[in-house]
Amino acid sequence: MFFYRNYMRYIYLLALLAVMLFSVNLFANTDSLQNIRTTQDAVYRRPFIGNLGNSTSIGGYAEANTNYFSQSGVSEGFSMEMRRFNLFVYSSISSRIKLLAELEFEHGTEEIALETAMLDFEIDPALVFRGGIILAPIGGFNQKHDSPLYEFIDRPMVSTQIIPATLSEMGFGVNGKLFFGESFIATYDAYLVNGLRDGIILNSDGRTLLRRGRVMEMFEESHNGVPSVTGKIALRHRQYGEIGISAYRGIYNSFRKEGIDVDERRAVLITALDYSLAISSITIQGEVAMNTIDVPANLKEINGSKQLGFYTDVIFPVTTFTMLDYANTVLNLNARIDYIDYNIGTFAATGGNIGDEVTALSFGVSLRPTTTSVFRVNYRNSNIVDIVGNSVVNKGIQFGFATYF
Repeated sequence: MFFYRNYMRYIYLLALLAVMLFSVNLFANTDSLQNIRTTQDAVYRRPFIGNLGNSTSIGGYAEANTNYFSQSGVSEGFSMEMRRFNLFVYSSISSRIKLLAELEFEHGTEEIALETAMLDFEIDPALVFRGGIILAPIGGFNQKHDSPLYEFIDRPMVSTQIIPATLSEMGFGVNGKLFFGESFIATYDAYLVNGLRDGIILNSDGRTLLRRGRVMEMFEESHNGVPSVTGKIALRHRQYGEIGISAYRGIYNSFRKEGIDVDERRAVLITALDYSLAISSITIQGEVAMNTIDVPANLKEINGSKQLGFYTDVIFPVTTFTMLDYANTVLNLNARIDYIDYNIGTFAATGGNIGDEVTALSFGVSLRPTTTSVFRVNYRNSNIVDIVGNSVVNKGIQFGFATYF
């Protein structure tokens, strides 16, 4: 109950903030800011919405690519994959109620998942109640992860290994948008969710891995009866970009069996900073995330209790030209740095640093005939360090496309 009381207050405070600042919207020039896109808007800023001219729209996106990678000079050769085929359904049920759902097919039909199924009830842009299968507002990528939005084929490592994107959760809460003058938009999100599960440690990967605590049963019920809390606050400037801070905290272990406590309550905390900045024509975007996990003392050297990661993309539009029927085709040059450390710490016996980290540099060219379709060529070079400090190099090239429909 302490956990519940301690973190419910953040929900109350954020809801109170929305009510207190409601008057801000009355004095702001909201008309001039309505078309400014925030990360919070990403779930509804998809091109299919409204295409049919009625209250219900159907759309999606497709992503396919080739891979050729080698590790320490050894390669499994050339392969092709249909990485994702996602279907969206949107319905404007009434003037204040709307529903959005997303069904994802990964690697053909190897994995089929209901990624989003949420209902919004809008009192005002400053106060929206949301419930269902939601995208946890942790970091920027988890809320805005559609492949056609990115110039690189692979998702950032920090967003999938440190933050377990795509992290969908069954939950309820509030979100809102506040307007300040003619230049600033503030957004907030706060939700109670079922939470991640036991597989975070003692899994088949042999390391602490939050994505192993992400299972389909999360949509059915809580495994320990204690809800997790996730929230985010972000500020968007109409010209220069957006910055956000977010957190996710919950009890991940099944500490109770048939009403009897059988283990300590073990918490996981994710904190993240995400940013998207425009400097002249160059876009710089990325996120930083840190995990703190309560791990049993006898497992800490193998299952890390602290993890860190970050990525930064730099996107430079080289030229805009006419190609076939496309008058505004854009050619981009792109660069990315990725870093993750699965286990921050030292060995008790030797005092030496625990390895288990990856650093990667990626470069690429992308061609956008339209803003909703992209063709990408990427080169990636990764240095992979195991737990005792041995390293190998993994490098390769990819070609692929992604498009909304």
